[in-house]
Amino acid sequence: MPAMKLGRRTATALALSLALGLGAGGAAYAKNPMVGGAPMYAQKTIVENAVNSKDHTTLVAAVKAAGLVDTLNSPGPFTVFAPTNAAFAKLPPGTVESLVQPQNKATLTKILTYHVVPGVYTAKDLMALAMKGQGQNQLTTVEGEPLAVTARGKKVYVTDVKGDTVPVTIPNVMQSNGVIHVVNGVLMP
Repeated sequence: MPAMKLGRRTATALALSLALGLGAGGAAYAKNPMVGGAPMYAQKTIVENAVNSKDHTTLVAAVKAAGLVDTLNSPGPFTVFAPTNAAFAKLPPGTVESLVQPQNKATLTKILTYHVVPGVYTAKDLMALAMKGQGQNQLTTVEGEPLAVTARGKKVYVTDVKGDTVPVTIPNVMQSNGVIHVVNGVLMP
């Protein structure tokens, strides 16, 4: 009988792992998920992985211009909502070019740290948080202002203080110092 119980527990654990792995958006946890054509290694930091993603070259350039490389290489842990190049391209023409200028470092830093939350929040955690608030709840960013987290079906959405909502397009990109959730919009404080 003990062997049978262990077998059921193992089967239950595997089923639960699979169900959780399919979490938000139906995306399974991959050992080294691909983002921007590059594998994201769980043993590397947020910056070490992001520099290899072809979809995040604008974000990496902005992080460098804001002087946040050391921060995002630190132990953290952090949850980062990482806008793609296409997300930055949706901003008014000239915005990114202006923000990376040295005289705009404070504004750029404010925008980038608004995409970072202290701690690790997987898609499962974000869904649970949203459900506690009957479909919506808030996280406080490193910048200090809140982000609203909403669950709709199996997808997680993030809304900034201006009311713009963006979906998490690639959840649970695990890092040695946190987790990245790829988003297709730039959140504004």
